[in-house]
Amino acid sequence: MTAGPPEDQLTLARRAKLERLRAAGVDSFPPRYARTHDTAEVHQDFERLQQAQETVAVAGRVTRLRIFGKAAFAELHDGAGHLQTYLSVDHLGAEAYEQFRETVDLGDLLGARGPLFVTRTGEQSVEVHEWTMLAKALRPPPEKWHGLRDVEQRLRQRHLDLISNPKSRDLLTKRAAIVREIRRFLDARGFIEAETPVLQSLHGGAAARPFVTHFNTLDREVYLRISLELYLKRLLIGGLDKVYEIGRVFRNEGLSRKHSPEFTMLESYEAYADYQDVMGMVERMISGVAHGVLGTMQITVQGKAVDLTPPWPRQTLRQAILERSGIDYSQHPTLEDLEGAVRTAGVRVEPQKTRAQLIDQLLSTCVEPAIVQPLFLTDYPLELSPFAKLKPGSTDTVERFEAFAAGIELANAFTELNDPDEQHRRFLQQARQAQAGDEEAQVMDIDFLEAMQQGMPPAGGLGIGIDRLTMFLLDVPTIREVIAFPMLRAGED
Repeated sequence: MTAGPPEDQLTLARRAKLERLRAAGVDSFPPRYARTHDTAEVHQDFERLQQAQETVAVAGRVTRLRIFGKAAFAELHDGAGHLQTYLSVDHLGAEAYEQFRETVDLGDLLGARGPLFVTRTGEQSVEVHEWTMLAKALRPPPEKWHGLRDVEQRLRQRHLDLISNPKSRDLLTKRAAIVREIRRFLDARGFIEAETPVLQSLHGGAAARPFVTHFNTLDREVYLRISLELYLKRLLIGGLDKVYEIGRVFRNEGLSRKHSPEFTMLESYEAYADYQDVMGMVERMISGVAHGVLGTMQITVQGKAVDLTPPWPRQTLRQAILERSGIDYSQHPTLEDLEGAVRTAGVRVEPQKTRAQLIDQLLSTCVEPAIVQPLFLTDYPLELSPFAKLKPGSTDTVERFEAFAAGIELANAFTELNDPDEQHRRFLQQARQAQAGDEEAQVMDIDFLEAMQQGMPPAGGLGIGIDRLTMFLLDVPTIREVIAFPMLRAGED
């Protein structure tokens, strides 16, 4: 039999208290507790409950414990807040009070029942006439509730982080509120929420390397999805004019302040719309989410004041890179020519295998960090956007935008390509880029091409990383802080 977790002297002492409760016939892990109010409800309705002499039953984790002979104070925390309880021999009787004294520790989950009163120091409290052990904690809480300070420990043991750090609980609560506001916004605009496959026969819809796994029943390799795009477009082809999905995607890439291999993506597609329509939707959505969750459109991100009030300005990608680097990529049609221009300009970027990747590096290095106020960068090179529609009259520029603010990419969108023959040509071009060494090039998807041949309406598509948007709105410096259980480097998890 495999041994359980190691136990130190503190754990063994708590286990002895658990055995004492069991010997007394007390179930220290009961299946339920009849709670009448959470702690916030008690505080909100305290005066009426006290005047009516109503008995309340509250429950929570013991986060403060003070014992004074024949009386004790225990502060209980639940998901709504905290509340002080007062226990004494007079109200509990000698046996129940002594059992409390001898067996309750910080971190235990308790139920407390009794009337309400205010202490001499003005603290709203429960006068406990009956207490119940709901879960005996066999391990002590971290650092006596001062919060975990070591970042790696917090992320590695998120349950301890949430127990001891109210800010972490608030962060995940607000993240959920952000997702809820996005859903409310899209639902009100007539979008239908869909679910698409996580395991796919081909990976597509984004420039990324996939995770590969093996499907035993079919004896073949399948991929964790890198995007939601191609299946949502099939729904568009099938007649659902407005669709969206909020789901996990997986990209076999590095870890950084703004990157995680597993993250949550929103993608939406709207028939008969274009990228200009989507721009308007994005600025209204993000500013509306900020107002709904934070109560304001003026936020601070890493010390910088950001005003999300629409409308947001627009600038072409070519002009943005030219202004900030002195390089006009449109005048350098090959990778070698563009590399020469980069050297001449004295711009330091990582070496790249394709011209498209080098343009993207110029954006990441020279432009993105300099953007503070919300800005739409528009009209991208064709080779960077294999699913976007060409601008009318252009042979090398597509109708695409990305939204940035405070040095963070917030959204990516296209006027979607709906010509199956042109899409086929784009797939072939991607295949040539793969042969040139681009490991993130799109793969040929014949099934998707056949679906497009049924007729795909003109449409505007959008992608927003939920984790990155949460970082931005809540002013959190790293993406792993806004993911409940982030992937960590070897030795950290």
